[in-house]
Amino acid sequence: MFITNIKVYFYDADPAGIIFYASIFKYVHAAYEDFMRSLSTERNFFFDQDYILPIMHAEADFIKPIKVGDELVVEVVVSMIKKSSFEISYRFYRDKEFTAMAKTVHVCVYKEKFEKIELPKDFYDKLSQHLS
Repeated sequence: MFITNIKVYFYDADPAGIIFYASIFKYVHAAYEDFMRSLSTERNFFFDQDYILPIMHAEADFIKPIKVGDELVVEVVVSMIKKSSFEISYRFYRDKEFTAMAKTVHVCVYKEKFEKIELPKDFYDKLSQHLS
């Protein structure tokens, strides 16, 4: 499991001071980027010349209101790995209180032709270390 922190700012909220529903995906992506950097793979998939990992599915569920000023702990785990894709699960906590969860599914594609390919072995191995 990988853990990172997020602070909720006013610009992410609706007039009631609760985060705007789409803001959770900004937090998910920030946690995803932190997680990817922690893997220290040979490739930087955000700037790789050959391969990219676009999101093909995203979902989120809100359990408790997340408010402006909340400091969230985000647990990131790899919940599934296939030959060409993987799923990441995110759990959000405020003071150990479960507030939200999300999932993203990424597929590995050859950048030039946007064709699905197998995950590179070194990357697959790194993801496997976080499989839950």
